[in-house]
Amino acid sequence: MDNRFGEMKVFLLIVESGSFSEAARRSMMTPSTISKLIGRVENRLGVKLVDRSTRKLSITPEGLTYYERAQALIAELEDMEGCLSRKTVQLTGIIRISASVAFGALVLEPVLPEFWATYPDIVVDLSLSDEMADLYLDRTDVAFRVGKLQDSSLMARHLGTVPRLIVGAPEYLERFGRPESVDDLERHRCLGFNFQRAAPVWPLQERGRVVDRIIRGPLLANNGETVRRAAIRGAGLARLAEYHVRDDLNTGRLVEVLADRGTRDEEAIHALYQGGKQIPQRIRAFLDFVVPRLQIKLKPAISCENP
Repeated sequence: MDNRFGEMKVFLLIVESGSFSEAARRSMMTPSTISKLIGRVENRLGVKLVDRSTRKLSITPEGLTYYERAQALIAELEDMEGCLSRKTVQLTGIIRISASVAFGALVLEPVLPEFWATYPDIVVDLSLSDEMADLYLDRTDVAFRVGKLQDSSLMARHLGTVPRLIVGAPEYLERFGRPESVDDLERHRCLGFNFQRAAPVWPLQERGRVVDRIIRGPLLANNGETVRRAAIRGAGLARLAEYHVRDDLNTGRLVEVLADRGTRDEEAIHALYQGGKQIPQRIRAFLDFVVPRLQIKLKPAISCENP
């Protein structure tokens, strides 16, 4: 009997687990059975899906295409069955989520209890990192990303546009003075990031144009929360998202500077996911539930510089 959907599910397990042996364990098969099954699919298609010549399992370009199309087909089947049975069957399964440390802790995590109250049998596998996740390699279902999107086949839901503010602790500003212009930043201790995509510049507005101001300081960190805590302790100025420092500004732990010079820059936040309309029902339910709530939470609450 032709069981191509079964073969597709096995191949998805191989890609998502990263090995034949792990895919065999999850599917309760033997590694040799898994290998024969993939060999049968490759012979039928006339292309190589998996490169077995290296120690580390490697998916060929044809294999990646097969993975993406198989994932979409299986998702469509699950969605069709879910549409027919959702009235009687509670949604279940795991949703793998990736977000930055600050966004996850301050924006996403507070809405999860309400989500679980509606979908108690869905498990959220949440990973927080300011490094950019690869949805394919990291087996991520939904990634929340800040900044300009790269061209890709991924689908996106826009959550909002968030201003980045330059902030410092009152103690720091008392010691080093308050910057009155973009040029003043050259004499200040500016806290930065060390991950690969980060650059030692702050894109700022000056006399109606955007300039990249090179910054130097005593700290390079791999996440915004570390930078925020260092700024609160008076280590230097930080450039962070408004939602990240909202409470600190309201309590006076941090003070915004250069706001009246028009130095704020803005970055969009999106929820990225694979599969287009053919996504599993649990992922669609998650996005439909959290996206409008996150859009409300991301609306800036601060419109002027603190005194």
